Amino acid sequence: MHIAIVGCGQLSRMLALAGIPLGFSFSFIAEEGEDSRCVEGLGTISHWQPGLAIGDLYQTLGKPDIITVEKEQVDIALVTALQEYCPVYPNPDAFRTCQHRYREKQMLDSLGIPCSPYTYRQSAQRSINALSLPLSLPLSLPVVAKSCSEGYDGKNQWVLKNAQDVAEYDQWANEEDHIIEQWIPFDKEVSQISVRGLNKEIHHYPLTENQHQQGILKQSIAPAIDIPTELVKTAQDTISKIMESLDYVGIMAMECFVVEHNLLVNELAPRVHNSGHWTQSGSHTCQFENHLRAISGTPLGSTGSGGVSGMINLIGTNKPSLDVLSPHSTLHWYNKSVRDGRKLGHINFTDNNYESLHRQMSAFTQTALTP
Repeated sequence: MHIAIVGCGQLSRMLALAGIPLGFSFSFIAEEGEDSRCVEGLGTISHWQPGLAIGDLYQTLGKPDIITVEKEQVDIALVTALQEYCPVYPNPDAFRTCQHRYREKQMLDSLGIPCSPYTYRQSAQRSINALSLPLSLPLSLPVVAKSCSEGYDGKNQWVLKNAQDVAEYDQWANEEDHIIEQWIPFDKEVSQISVRGLNKEIHHYPLTENQHQQGILKQSIAPAIDIPTELVKTAQDTISKIMESLDYVGIMAMECFVVEHNLLVNELAPRVHNSGHWTQSGSHTCQFENHLRAISGTPLGSTGSGGVSGMINLIGTNKPSLDVLSPHSTLHWYNKSVRDGRKLGHINFTDNNYESLHRQMSAFTQTALTP
C-alpha cells in the first residue's frame, strides 16, 4: 500500500519510519518554501503550490492509495480536491474544524464539552466588560489572546495581565480573527492520545502529563501522575465523543487542563502529536504505527504500556552525543537545521517507576542540556 503525506516535517518522518517495516511505501507533499530535509530518502517529494493541477500532483505522488496529513494548518482546498482521487484521512472536515480556534470552540460547545470561557471578534476591553456581552459572562484579568489560525508552540498568543496590556493589545489587534480566553490557573496540563479505525473502533493511550516552557512542550510523562481513575475515563469519553462527531479516522490528541479534579479541553490536534512520542518506546504499538493501521483498515495495535515512560524535547540545540544516553533511553533526531526555538529531536525514556524515571531524565538534562 502506498501512502502520501501532506507535509515534510518530523511527524511525516516518524510516520514513514513506522510504516516501512509494515511494507507501506510513502511520498510527501511539500508546500511552497517548505523544508523537506526530514523526509529525504524516505520517498518521492512532490512540490505543490496553489494553481497547479491536482491530477498532476496525484500522478507525481505515485498514485497513492491513501493520503494523510501531519499538520492541522493544511490547505483545505488541496485535501478536498485530493479526495476525488483517493481517500483522505482524517477527513477534511476535521481539519477545517480544528485548524480554527473559534470553530473548534463552537464544536466543543455543541457537544457540551467544557473548555475555558472565551469571546470571539471582541476587543480585550469589551471581553472583560459585562456590557455588550449579554450571552456570556465577562472575562477577568489575566486573559489570553490567540489568533484563530497559525497558532502553535506559543506562537500568535499573548497573555494580557493588566489594563496597560489590554490597551496595547486592542490598539493593534483591531478585533481581528482572534479569541480572548480566560486564563486558567490549572493544576496540571495533560493530553489524551487516542486512535479510531475505519471500523469505528477506538483505542486510548494512557493519559500523558505535560510541561511547557514559553508555549513549547518541554517534556512528557506517561501515565500522568496522581490522576483519579474517573478523570481518566472522562478524558477517554470526551475524545471518543469528539472523534465520533467528526467521523474521525486516525490518531487525535486532546490537550486539557486539570482544574480541581475536572477537565477543561484546551485544544485538539487532528494528527499524531508531540506528547505521544513516548509511545515509540513505552507502548506496545506507537502512535505512528497505529495511525497507519487506522487509515489503512488494518486492525489497531495495543495501546497498553509496561512501566512508565518519559520524553524530553530537544529544542534549539545541537545533536547530543550518544554517550549521554542511558541504557533505557532512545534518541530521535529529525535532521533539521538548528534554530532557536525549533524542535530538532527528542529523547524517549522508559523505567519501572516514576522515581527512577525522574532520575534518568534529570541526569540527561543536567549532562546534555545544561550550558
